[in-house]
Amino acid sequence: MLLASLSSRFTLLDWGIVAAYLVVTTVLGAWLAGKQASIRDFFLGGRKLPWYAVSGSIIATEISAVTFVIVPFIVFRPGGNMTYLQLGVFGAVLSRFIVAYWLVPAYYQREIYSPYDYMGNQLGGRVRSMTSVLFALGGVLAQSARVYLTAEVLVVVLHDQLQHLSEQFGLYPLAWAIVFIAIVAVAWTLIGGISTVIWTDAMLFLVFLVGAVAALAAAAEAVPGGFGRILQIGWEAKDSGPWGKFTFFDFSANPTRAYTIWTAVIATTWGGVGAYGTDQLIAQRIFCCRGESQAKLAIITSAASQIVTITVALLGVGLYAYYTQPPAPGLVGEPHPDFPGLVGDAAALYRAKGDRILPIFIVEAIPVGMKGLIIAGIFAAAVSSLTSILAALSQTVMSAFYQPWKQRRAKRPGVAAQQQRHEVFVSRMFVLGWGVVLAAMAFLSAEIADRYKNILDLALAMAGYTAGALLAGFFLGFLPLKINGRGYMYSAPLSVLCVYALIWHDQASHVICWTGAIALLGAWCINELHRGDARPRFGSFLAKTGVLLLGVALLLGLNYFAWGDGGLDEAGNQKYVTIAWPWQTPIGSVIAFVWGWALADRRPDETGGAAAGQLAEE
Repeated sequence: MLLASLSSRFTLLDWGIVAAYLVVTTVLGAWLAGKQASIRDFFLGGRKLPWYAVSGSIIATEISAVTFVIVPFIVFRPGGNMTYLQLGVFGAVLSRFIVAYWLVPAYYQREIYSPYDYMGNQLGGRVRSMTSVLFALGGVLAQSARVYLTAEVLVVVLHDQLQHLSEQFGLYPLAWAIVFIAIVAVAWTLIGGISTVIWTDAMLFLVFLVGAVAALAAAAEAVPGGFGRILQIGWEAKDSGPWGKFTFFDFSANPTRAYTIWTAVIATTWGGVGAYGTDQLIAQRIFCCRGESQAKLAIITSAASQIVTITVALLGVGLYAYYTQPPAPGLVGEPHPDFPGLVGDAAALYRAKGDRILPIFIVEAIPVGMKGLIIAGIFAAAVSSLTSILAALSQTVMSAFYQPWKQRRAKRPGVAAQQQRHEVFVSRMFVLGWGVVLAAMAFLSAEIADRYKNILDLALAMAGYTAGALLAGFFLGFLPLKINGRGYMYSAPLSVLCVYALIWHDQASHVICWTGAIALLGAWCINELHRGDARPRFGSFLAKTGVLLLGVALLLGLNYFAWGDGGLDEAGNQKYVTIAWPWQTPIGSVIAFVWGWALADRRPDETGGAAAGQLAEE
């Protein structure tokens, strides 16, 4: 078998390094986390975590195994180059400064646990519930794709071991890989909540940085002429652009291209404000700092993540140089037409799935012992992202749903310490439940992965469904618009549906969009006509109904009208050209903001979030 012949090269020494990494990280993370006596400790780390640990955790969460594995493939593939780096060097850095100097001060005005608490304070409790649901949806979609990618890597490297488990217990190898990742992530999150997550993330960042450098060094060692020869070969690959593999800028105005200067400066900066400021996956870390100034420092210094991204992009050049050379001694078989050094089983595996090129290189060319270090780095990147989303999802459900429900049911106050212990226990149960959900969704990611050029685009696009609506929710509450959150309750799902309609155009998508449109209009009419103050506002109701109808028309128009020159898929069906994923967040946020403002009630005074909340709950 192709995978078996490769995975047999993973030795006991490599296993020992991976095991040592797991043990040391677990023990240190638990020790540094301390005791979790309340949900403030469990979800905010007692607001006493240092900025450098938070910064390292943000980097570890942002990078993920998707970046570690797919960015080298983006550079390595025929015609590939470094244009992807534009998104990070420009958009990701600029957006961090916006978050630091606009959003962080707003969040530190009072003690809150998430951006959705802030939106709820400004626009009403229903908005907090809506944004929490949107975050959960986007988080599960995006992170499950990342888990799936890491599981694919483990299947390549550890196929023999996973196949043995499959033969003994029935699940196929990919399923066992997903289960293994989920178990480790859930265990680390349960040990000490966000404190364990942040401290282990900080250590994991160092592990996968060392892993990336080690892989690059191994490539330089394997190529005759070393790193200088790698740079020369990369520069001479003119099919990848004027600077070869090092082509950085793409000034194309084509909105279907994801890696251009315009998507970097405009779309990625716009989307980055949402990713770092309104997505609880990253924002939860901001709330754990000792104060506003340390939170600003943490988010700005986390731009050092680009060092890792640049390193793995250079690794892609190293892989290209290695596989354009004749095969290494001992490697025999039919070569790949584009890469003479890629032969036999490895070539067949690459033809099946090109984004497996780094795992192939790890098992083929990396020395014994270093294999374990690099796999530990990839595994670290995956687990850090999963522990982060587990903590964020658990906190969001606790804050938006469980605690309000508990308060409504409480007939008499209990002992504070007992209540806090119970809430920590419930939080841990939510972590366990979300772990099961994410593992299940990782299986489903395999079904839609083929729609995207690579798993990186898939993972980033999944978050784009809801990111725009979340960003709009913040600015509707942040700006002095004197409105409540009633309009947002309709504009947020409209935004998600419109982004979906931009991407999908098959028959099933028509059914989903029509169902969503009818549900939105039905909910609007039922809720608005049964308001206590509906009669004197009947004229306003008709006008706003017209506004919502325009939104529904936009939704259906996006779904039905699309360019059909994308060729044919394997089944012979028409493929559609769709706008690149970085533009999903800007488009979604504009729709959610405009319709959220237009459908809202105006506040006659300036009493702030309390008045907004009262109006929104009426």
